[in-house]
Amino acid sequence: MRVTAAVLDRPGEPLALRDVELGPPRPDEVLVRLSAVGICATDLEFATFFEAPAVLGHEGAGIVERVGDRVTSVAPGDHVALSFTSCGRCRPCLTGSPGYCLRFDALNFSGRRPDGTSAVSLGGTEINAHFLGQSAFADHVVAPERAVVPIGKDADLTLAGPFGCGFQTGAGGVLNVLRPSPGSSIAIFGAGSVGIASVLAAALSGCTTVAVVDLNAERLATAESLGATHGVTGGEGAAEELRSIAPDGFDFVLETTGRADVLRTGVEALAPLGRCGVIGVGPSAEMSFDWRSVLNGRTITGIIGGGAIPQVFVPELLRLHAAGRFPVHEIVERFPFERIGDAVDAAKSGTVGKAVLTF
Repeated sequence: MRVTAAVLDRPGEPLALRDVELGPPRPDEVLVRLSAVGICATDLEFATFFEAPAVLGHEGAGIVERVGDRVTSVAPGDHVALSFTSCGRCRPCLTGSPGYCLRFDALNFSGRRPDGTSAVSLGGTEINAHFLGQSAFADHVVAPERAVVPIGKDADLTLAGPFGCGFQTGAGGVLNVLRPSPGSSIAIFGAGSVGIASVLAAALSGCTTVAVVDLNAERLATAESLGATHGVTGGEGAAEELRSIAPDGFDFVLETTGRADVLRTGVEALAPLGRCGVIGVGPSAEMSFDWRSVLNGRTITGIIGGGAIPQVFVPELLRLHAAGRFPVHEIVERFPFERIGDAVDAAKSGTVGKAVLTF
């Protein structure tokens, strides 16, 4: 079928709307007509180097139109959010940690199905797609069943997409991985959509000190309006200000920027025996710390997908949102799909918390 997709023609270039051919779902796949898709920092990062031509996007939500004959979790007409995929057979998958699937990179970042094919063609030639189980910068997607999350028909489909990645990642980093006790202190580095979801989760956990570090004053103000107890301007003075807030160090730190210098500041802000969760995908390829930063009992934990089972955690977050306890809608700005260039620019500049494209 012919669909419209935002195609990355060459790394680093703006996405271009193109008519592409989308093949039918295979027995274990689902065809979804998208209602909306969020723009994530991971999309922006991969657009600088991903093998092109390709279709990115991985925060989709929409309505099921067709399912393969082995699909049992959804049926045509169901409302769904989309998330990452996993093999379902390795030890991490079988023990409830699909984000740490042994085939995660191959299944989510190769641009191809496991057999090397792609459901998306341009000009008669298959192109890279299947990005994080979706390639949702298109009005329709073919996704493996394991990337599909059934949600209630009362959920707002123009909001639900980011729950499959950014909101899940930030909230899950706190609720599923760090698991702070009531009364704990936490410093969150980065006040983008992942950071804001982390702030809301920290409030849900009963953290009494929630410090957020960012260079953007507007983002800091938003974080404080949503539950942060302290806004800290990033840069050279951040470490000293964090020490004034928690003289003995923070119980927990969550790093969302992907910058090695920021991560080092975060680790050094921990109390002895404190724990740092690393979420960010960004410009730094390596991380380094002073030996004493780790020897005094601090631990550093990498986090993928919020340590969640999406089919369980995404509906839980949507229920919290419906109850008014996870108000991420306050940072969302919607753009029609035709304005994807404007939405990408807004996401890059930080003028919006979470840009969402609607179809």
